[in-house]
Amino acid sequence: MNDVTIRPCRTEELPAVAALRWHWVRESYGTPDAALDEFVPRFVAWARENESTHRCVVVVRGDVVIGMAWLAITGRVPHPGAFTRVSGDVQCVYVMPGERDRGLGGELIEAVLAWARELGLERVTVHSSDRAVPAYSRHGFEVSPRLLQYEVGRDGPSQGRGTHSR
Repeated sequence: MNDVTIRPCRTEELPAVAALRWHWVRESYGTPDAALDEFVPRFVAWARENESTHRCVVVVRGDVVIGMAWLAITGRVPHPGAFTRVSGDVQCVYVMPGERDRGLGGELIEAVLAWARELGLERVTVHSSDRAVPAYSRHGFEVSPRLLQYEVGRDGPSQGRGTHSR
């Protein structure tokens, strides 16, 4: 792995990161609705607009971006013991298929966690694929019985109840 570098993404690398994201979706779910040449500029604009809350780290071999990971940063409601509270979410950890099984995903995870520690985040969460759960576990992620998830738009037991209108 001494021929790769893991570091924060540079602005000029955002198109390559966008292409990785597009290829990941194609690999996982089939051909995306948006063509690659349509997706890349929109993604780059999004990344620039959201750079204060979404930070990207890349793994680069030579001049080629071969992997990425994102840290989404979210402010939390203050409480008397800690007025400034921030948490993070690991997102979009992806390594090109031909570069996998060399520990690069783990290196990306560790780089994101180092960034989180540097920023003083309270906690970091991740929504993982089954394949990646062992990697996150090796880096200290644990299942939490108190972290729940609700998918907006799904039919659930409370559908039609409550005071909120659609």
